[in-house]
Amino acid sequence: MEVKKTTIPAEYWKAITECDAAYDETFFYGVTTTGIFCRPSYKSRVPNQENVRIFKNAYIALEEKFRPCKRCKPDGLHLSAEEWVEQIVEWIDQHYIKPLTLHTLADISDGSPYHLQRLFKRVRGLSPTEYIQQVRLEKAIHGLETTGQSIADIGTAVGFSNTPYFIRLSGENTLIFKYVKGAAQYEVGG
Repeated sequence: MEVKKTTIPAEYWKAITECDAAYDETFFYGVTTTGIFCRPSYKSRVPNQENVRIFKNAYIALEEKFRPCKRCKPDGLHLSAEEWVEQIVEWIDQHYIKPLTLHTLADISDGSPYHLQRLFKRVRGLSPTEYIQQVRLEKAIHGLETTGQSIADIGTAVGFSNTPYFIRLSGENTLIFKYVKGAAQYEVGG
């Protein structure tokens, strides 16, 4: 399948890079790497031009599976705290292998790190970092059960770049890894 490259009119690109509010009623722009769309006046980091898509209205952006920016609320669309956190959870579930920080999550979700931390903890009962570690550990357990890979390889495959940290974290969560007859198994301790 051939990927069609879209060209952004110079006037629109200038409006995005200069955060020109005069264009707010003219178009919206979405960033493919985050899946979020904003008003041209939104003061954010300037995205890479090849990752930008232009939309005539917010409803077209929504149909294309882009999410409204939490800060600039394009076209008056509002997300509840639960919906916003759920979008972040979905993004984490798809990108847990990458190095993720609270600032990274705040950037991709167009929120502040403090606000994200507070709402995530209120909605999910654990911090974003704890959730990321939980997802990685669940993936590691699955890897141990279904593959013959070493603990170090599995740790790296699920996003832990430091094997000793991965093993220590496993112990802190009362997850004890054992090798029995060459097959990876685990026990949940008390």
